[in-house]
Amino acid sequence: MLTVEHVGKELSGKLILHDINLGFTQGVYGLLAPNGAGKTTLIKLLATLLAPDAGTIRWNGEDVAAMGERYRGIIGYLPQDFGYYPNQSPRRFLKYIATLQGVPRAEIASRVDELLAMVHLEDQADKRMRTLSGGMIRRVGIVQALIHRPRILLLDEPTSGLDPKERVRFRNIVHNLADDHIVIIATHIVSDLETIAGRIVMLGGATVTCNDEPAAVCERLEGHIYEVPEGFVLHDGQLLLSEIQRGGATAKRIYSPDPIGGRHPFPEASESAAASPEAASVREGAVVPVPPSLEDAFLLAYRD
Repeated sequence: MLTVEHVGKELSGKLILHDINLGFTQGVYGLLAPNGAGKTTLIKLLATLLAPDAGTIRWNGEDVAAMGERYRGIIGYLPQDFGYYPNQSPRRFLKYIATLQGVPRAEIASRVDELLAMVHLEDQADKRMRTLSGGMIRRVGIVQALIHRPRILLLDEPTSGLDPKERVRFRNIVHNLADDHIVIIATHIVSDLETIAGRIVMLGGATVTCNDEPAAVCERLEGHIYEVPEGFVLHDGQLLLSEIQRGGATAKRIYSPDPIGGRHPFPEASESAAASPEAASVREGAVVPVPPSLEDAFLLAYRD
């Protein structure tokens, strides 16, 4: 078990984290917050790249600072920008990393091949890394974090630069690791976490503002999320979350602290939109309650 006990951290005279208390066991944790909220600082503290100003981080009850290399040997870490040698190939680079991480020499080649296949980079394995796309480089970064079979995987904005297909592949990889790893993903991209995270941690004002299962986070908003016509006028406490195209017309997704109902006609749409059957039904102007999502919770938590 990895525990964070009353941890605090200041950087350049600014309080970044204050009295943080968290516990992590096997599974996937989403550290969800906007940029600047402290999630990268927390990841660096967990990776021992920063030392806390207050409190302690423990692995199975032992202070990780005292464990030193024993702790770092069980961590796989992917920073936002990881260093690599542009003129090396992924295969050569990963063999180098495996050697540094103490992977037995006899296992290195097969381990590298196994992981390159897992991220679908077999065809790029011997090309110079400076010729690869940003998404391919990110996949190499994911492999270097896994090369020594870590027990704790710390991923900071892991899908940066990945296209939608690669994001799905990444989520599948993480899902397969969940049973016997602690996986902590720091991101502001909600879709990275919706289907794979067993627990969501949100940071705000230097503290933990949410630490719960995704379903429980969404349940708190049950009965408060609506789709309304474009012309709907927001009242006190109501908040616009997003805009959605429905059959050629625009609908709004909003939060309301109180129940709302009724019909609110859309403003005139274009002739082509008006001709659409879907648009005709949307233009009826119904206010429709909809199931809340994790993105709704995120937008509400960080609405300021």
